Amino acid sequence: MAFSEIEYRVADRVATITLSRPERLNAFTLTMRAELIDAFDLADADDDVRAVVVTGAGRAFCAGADLGGGGGTFGRRGEGELVDGAPRDGGGTVALRIAASLKPVIAAINGPAVGVGVTMTLPMDVRLAAESARFGFVFARRGIVPEAASSWFLPRVVGISRAMEWAVTGRVFPAAEALEGRLVSRVLPDEELLPAAYALGREIADNTSAVSVAAVRRLMWSGLSAASPWEAHAADSRLMAELGGAADTVEGVNAFLEKRRADFPMKVSEDLPPGVPSWPDNPYGV
Repeated sequence: MAFSEIEYRVADRVATITLSRPERLNAFTLTMRAELIDAFDLADADDDVRAVVVTGAGRAFCAGADLGGGGGTFGRRGEGELVDGAPRDGGGTVALRIAASLKPVIAAINGPAVGVGVTMTLPMDVRLAAESARFGFVFARRGIVPEAASSWFLPRVVGISRAMEWAVTGRVFPAAEALEGRLVSRVLPDEELLPAAYALGREIADNTSAVSVAAVRRLMWSGLSAASPWEAHAADSRLMAELGGAADTVEGVNAFLEKRRADFPMKVSEDLPPGVPSWPDNPYGV
């Protein structure tokens, strides 16, 4: 599949999606939106891909929506798609596709991440930031509201108080504040960012069951909106019953007893158990 505004490659069982409009600080467009969705489809369909790293080309991660079209930019987003009778927010379609991913997603935020450039990272599982990274939920300073389902994701990631502070001021803040506010899990020297992201991806690829990781990802995210721990317990129990005697579990236990690295035979494309939670009303069918 050919892409024009992103790059997609796979090495060492880790897929890299690079936002690639460096001359525009990787500003988000409808073309980029469609290509990101296609890239996550590719990653999910490829059993050799065990983790996904998302980063930006050049000195930015993503400077937000491309405002080159002037004041009407946001009125044109999501043309052709409706939700509850309104044009569908383009950033939201990307965020929901990332949320539906069956592979863990690592954001390697290498520079400014503003507007949709930061909200698209919220459904990613781990966010690593370079020291040069800057963040901004700048929507109120543009006369709009946070998009990409960030009113759901952001308070769950950082808590309602910090989410409100960042959203209603719209200010841009440094990586150190993002770390203190739990938006990112680590801040690294710029030159160490991608090596750290790939090391994490390879740790997943080399040591874990792909089916188990897909199930864990869905359990964790769905658990954020579970009505009670009893509901979460029911979901855990279903998957323990379905996976407890499966081939990957047998291999994992035997590898431990034999003091060797496990060679898990199961594939996400074929062996995902029915008890794995799915997002309600998910338009992507996964």
